[in-house]
Amino acid sequence: MSNSWFQFQQFRVEQDRCAMKISTDAVLLGTLVQSDLPKRILDIGTGTAVIALMLAQRFPQTSLTAVELDPEAASQARENCEQSPFSERLTVIQGRFQDFPVEEPFDLLVSNPPFFPDHLPASDPKRQQALHTDSLSFEELLHKASKLLAPSGSFWVILPPRQMQDFIQYGTAHGLFPTTRVGIRDSAAKPIHREVIGFTFSEPLANALPEELFLKNVDGSYSERYQQLISGFLLGF
Repeated sequence: MSNSWFQFQQFRVEQDRCAMKISTDAVLLGTLVQSDLPKRILDIGTGTAVIALMLAQRFPQTSLTAVELDPEAASQARENCEQSPFSERLTVIQGRFQDFPVEEPFDLLVSNPPFFPDHLPASDPKRQQALHTDSLSFEELLHKASKLLAPSGSFWVILPPRQMQDFIQYGTAHGLFPTTRVGIRDSAAKPIHREVIGFTFSEPLANALPEELFLKNVDGSYSERYQQLISGFLLGF
């Protein structure tokens, strides 16, 4: 998925000016988010705006705001939104999420956040910013998210399991608890390499069991569950 553009069934995403290209992580988050008819959605660190565009397709009555730190990525995200069928419901704001105004709450927050520590530098400064937590730490992300989320809303993120452990600890400190959890495996025999979790202000039930999703069958073909998720989004599904 490293071309200068990526064509979905209902929209096209240009990505040549974005440090982080469209990834399976972004597509998974865009498909796995669950919410009951949200009216307002905020995408934190939108990059190309692919997640915001997917959610605009999934929730046709929703208005979406996307915030992006990098000026060039924000400009390209804005262009992607303007050229989509959902342009009237999408707004892209360039700036630090830490400075985002706390006004009317959002029913749904989503983020595919940076998760590498700042002592593992990337050669490209823009990629460094997108990948590393020094520009937006978990603590900063959750502190602001807890102020922006409506009492009955949910905050969805995707992270590797190790980093998700830290994220859960920070979330609990801010009154946000993991109530829906999906472990992602490349195949049934592979270990979980990503987790998608929905956080709410309600503590989870003690007997709530996490779901697991494997992307491929033993023969290398896409699993039926994954095909169902990306049906309507990716070409050929």
